[in-house]
Amino acid sequence: MPYRSLSADHVIVTIEKLQSRIAERFPGSGLERVASELSEVAKRCAEESERLREPVIPIRLSVYTIWTIGTFALGWIALTLHFDVAKFDAASLVQVLEPAMNIAVLVGLGVMTLGRLEERWKRAKALDYLHELRSIAHVVDMHQLTKDPYRRLLPTTASSPNVSLEGPLLERYLDYCSEMLSLTGKLAALFAQSCRDSEVVAGAGDIEQLTTALSRKIWQKIMAFSRYDAASVTEIPANPTKIQLTS
Repeated sequence: MPYRSLSADHVIVTIEKLQSRIAERFPGSGLERVASELSEVAKRCAEESERLREPVIPIRLSVYTIWTIGTFALGWIALTLHFDVAKFDAASLVQVLEPAMNIAVLVGLGVMTLGRLEERWKRAKALDYLHELRSIAHVVDMHQLTKDPYRRLLPTTASSPNVSLEGPLLERYLDYCSEMLSLTGKLAALFAQSCRDSEVVAGAGDIEQLTTALSRKIWQKIMAFSRYDAASVTEIPANPTKIQLTS
C-alpha cells in the first residue's frame, strides 16, 4: 500500500531535492556539506532497511539443516529400535523415548540459538545506522545554535559570533535545518518499519523524539522573526543602565 508504509525512494528523493535547494541558496556552506552527507547516509539506510526485511540465508539454511538432521535422526531411531510388544514395559518405553527426547531437545536448542543469532545480527546492523543518524541530528543542531533572529539587535562583544545571515535568508536557513531534522527522523522510521525488533523500534522512536525536540527549538526562533522585525523593534542601546517595567 503506497500510503500505508514509508517509501525509502521518496525519502531519498526529498533529501536530494533539499540538498539541491541548500546548495543553490547557500553554496559552499557547512549546511550544504551536512545535507550532502545526509543524502549519502540516506541511500545506505534505504539499502540496509530493505536488506533487513529479507531473511539471512546462511542462518536460515543452518536452521533447515538442523531440522532435516533431527527428522532423519528420529526416523532412524524409529526404524532401528526393535522391541517385543509382548514384553513391552516402562523400561522399554524409556529406552524408546530417551534418544528421541535428546534429539528433540538438541534440535530445539539449535533452532532457537540460530533464530536469535539472526535477530541479534539484524538488531546490531539497525542500531549502528540509528547511532549514525542520531549523530547527524546533533550536527544539524550545531549549525543553528548561533543563528538567532535577534542577535543583530544586540551590541557585539569580543566573543560574539559573526552575523552572516539576516532576515529572510536566516529564516530560510533555519527552515532548512528543521527539514533536515525531520528527514533524519524519517530515515530512522525506515528501520522501525523493516525490523520489528523492540530495541530497534525504541531506538527509532528516540531519534524521532530527538529530532522533533530540536526542530521545536528551531521553530521557536523562526516564530521570533515576527517579534524582532526591524521595522517594529527599537534597538537595545550599547550600555543599558536601567530596564523599566511599565504596566
